[in-house]
Amino acid sequence: MTSPLFRGRPRRAGPHLSVRVAHAVLGGAAGFVWLVLPGMTPPTAAPVAITTPSPVGSTVSATAATAATDGDETSGADLVLPVAVVGAAGVLAGYGYLRRRRRATSRTVPGGRTAGAPRAADGEAAAPGHGGGEGDGDGVPGLVDAENRLLAVREELAFAEARGGPEAVAPSARAVRDAEAELASAFAMRQRYDEGVPAGTAERRHVLAGIAGRCEEVIRTLDAGSPGWSVQAAELPRALEAAEARFRELTARTPAVEATLSALHARYAPTALDAVTGYPELAKDRLVLATTELNSARQASDMGRPAEAIGHLRAAEGAIARAGVFLAETDRLARDLDGAARLVPAALTGAEAALAAHRAPTRPEGASHLAPLLLHADTVLAAVRAEVTSGRPYDPLDLLRRVVRATEPLAAGDSGVLAAAARLTAADSVAAAEAFLATHREGVRVTARTRLAEARRLFARGNAATQADRVRADDLAREARASAEQDVRLRGHQGERQRPEGQMA
Repeated sequence: MTSPLFRGRPRRAGPHLSVRVAHAVLGGAAGFVWLVLPGMTPPTAAPVAITTPSPVGSTVSATAATAATDGDETSGADLVLPVAVVGAAGVLAGYGYLRRRRRATSRTVPGGRTAGAPRAADGEAAAPGHGGGEGDGDGVPGLVDAENRLLAVREELAFAEARGGPEAVAPSARAVRDAEAELASAFAMRQRYDEGVPAGTAERRHVLAGIAGRCEEVIRTLDAGSPGWSVQAAELPRALEAAEARFRELTARTPAVEATLSALHARYAPTALDAVTGYPELAKDRLVLATTELNSARQASDMGRPAEAIGHLRAAEGAIARAGVFLAETDRLARDLDGAARLVPAALTGAEAALAAHRAPTRPEGASHLAPLLLHADTVLAAVRAEVTSGRPYDPLDLLRRVVRATEPLAAGDSGVLAAAARLTAADSVAAAEAFLATHREGVRVTARTRLAEARRLFARGNAATQADRVRADDLAREARASAEQDVRLRGHQGERQRPEGQMA
């Protein structure tokens, strides 16, 4: 027999009170039916007729008496059956009511919570990144919304600066920097939370509350600075001119970027260009949308509807900004690939020098511990040399990354060619993840954003960063990009179908 514990419910010590009542009612009904059944049983033999002669009056009286007796028996039988049926129906109704009450008090609601039980605190009902929360299934209210708002404000601020110059937007720029610092702190708290720090339930709830509070502060800071970058009705003509100028600039630049990407395909392995494949086409798609929005903005402005015109203008600015990111990211990767290709030979030389220093006979200490590391590094360096000299296209950033990882435990200091290689690979990964987030932000969840924020924090340490910091930043940024791509695949390319935040149709 299966134990009740395996059915998800512990064995009860005794029957519930409602069950006992139901049993008592059923027992009483059964007893009642048993008592009245004899009255309902028909006689087994017909009445015996009186054969003794009697006067006519006596005979009539006897016949009447017999008829009266039969009528009484028939009347009693007719009453018993309805009473029994009504009683049974009442018993069944009561038993059904008790069963419904029991189901209502023991049922569960979505998420496995018992009806009537207190809800778990936000973020503690499920593991981070898997259920509950702000609509993205991550259990931390506000992080995604706050970062999306910040990204949109950066776009608006860039157009405001183009209209009025850096001095005109200086106070607003300070508000944006304050919001960035607050959001960075919130993401740092989330990173530690994901790593299991703190461990206690109450402390973790306190961390979630702190994250939510910082996100609210980000929104308040941005709201306070919004007059510095928001378009007013009086500025509409100049704002339209600035947006159209940027649109024409990007439109003219697109063919050159397409040519750059074609040249990169001819020089490097296809894997080297995965991050920007299709970016020129995406840029053109956003520019087409910008054309539509700019035309609508002009028409609304000419018809004296400034609020509608500003909405279309903001949508156009958002599309133009994303097109600019697609084009700039392609050019940025081209520069990084060329720089990495020039750096690979020097990195190989620097790695060999680092290994030779550890093989020197003057450093016998720890030789047994270093032997596996040296052997692994020799194997990696040999594979990289073979790929460079093969004559086939290769990915220079990937080769640098392999050299850096193989020698990181053996690298001496944080300067020199290996440190430069680590900076370049980390910078490439961070930039690629940031560009993807900026252009697909509507579909990216909080886990990818958190890993990217941590990578950004480590990389921003600059000269204070160690070789291990740069390697860790590179790993986190690549993880963030992969996670963000998965989010977008699962949730659809929302970033390419929607208007920018705050300008939904």
